Amino acid sequence: MSAYLDNSATTKPEEAVAKKVYQMLTEHFGNPSSFHKEGLDANAEVRRAREIIAKSLSCENEELFFTSGGTEANNLAIFGSAMANKRKGNRIVTTAIEHESVLESVAELEKQGFEVIRLEPNSDGNISEEQIFEAVNSDTILVSMMYVNNEVGSVLPVKSIRKAVKKAKAPALVHIDCVQAYGKYEIKPAKLGADLVTITAHKVHGPKGTGALYIKKGTRIVPRTYGGEQEHKIRPGTEASPLIAGFGEAVSLFPDLKEQTKAIHELNSYARAELEKIGGVKINNSTESSDYILNVYIPSFMTSQTIVQHLSSQYGVYVSNGSACAKGKKSHVLTAMKLGDKVIEKSIRISFSRMNTKADVDELTSAIRETVEKYPI
Repeated sequence: MSAYLDNSATTKPEEAVAKKVYQMLTEHFGNPSSFHKEGLDANAEVRRAREIIAKSLSCENEELFFTSGGTEANNLAIFGSAMANKRKGNRIVTTAIEHESVLESVAELEKQGFEVIRLEPNSDGNISEEQIFEAVNSDTILVSMMYVNNEVGSVLPVKSIRKAVKKAKAPALVHIDCVQAYGKYEIKPAKLGADLVTITAHKVHGPKGTGALYIKKGTRIVPRTYGGEQEHKIRPGTEASPLIAGFGEAVSLFPDLKEQTKAIHELNSYARAELEKIGGVKINNSTESSDYILNVYIPSFMTSQTIVQHLSSQYGVYVSNGSACAKGKKSHVLTAMKLGDKVIEKSIRISFSRMNTKADVDELTSAIRETVEKYPI
């Protein structure tokens, strides 16, 4: 038996997705920019994927630009916005709990002279609407914020960003990182008031190595790479047509959102109840956070990284100790929440997908219970 519960890091691709990628590699392997039959066949698959994904976002096909994933899309959005609008202002507003691809991008821009405002969360990992309104001023050229936090699942008030921008009469573009929200919440850039939206395939049972950036029609950003006509020169280079086709296939398999939401809520509630039966275990995120993520303090003498390895090797239970991109570094999210070193050093992240069941939760809780009993603090 095993239980994969690290879906915020990556999800298992659907079988149909793997078949689509293989089909592209073996049957439609032409360069999608070529004008012969092989190229046109590959191009048709890319266009099909773009149509499927654009429809899921209720946007136009031409507003969707494929990238290598969420990290590249975030970099493109942030640097592209800053360079395009640097004559209009100097302030960038974000939060202290963003993904590393956002935090490191704005840190680099700060070195270049931009003013960066990082909103601090409360102890539940939440950012308030008031904080956004206070931070955005007439000099703000970009507000970049995630919809759902990847470590504690806090749902940020992203719909308030556009209101704050309008009130301050700022020239700011609104970028929303929807990597952890896409496929789980209704994501319609127009309703969110977003100019830029980041999504990626491998969080929604698609292949790794491809993602997309929504860019609202009429929005100008400066490209990060040069050398081709692909993606309207916003992201030039030969399209990864097998991965893009797989991305489209994954999105085409999205289940009814209401049914999925209900099932995940029930699974989350069950997991919370079972975990709270284990002495000393503490759940760090509130019930207001995304049902797809639980952040849990484990009362063991082991550190979180060791706990993750122990659960994997001894029980076949797969969780994480934070963002996979951080590669074991101390969680900047839990640090920003001021939870204390003891909690930060012994907390793990449990993340669900529609493929998980109560049996997975039972495997998890049994493994944690035995670990706590065998290796107490």
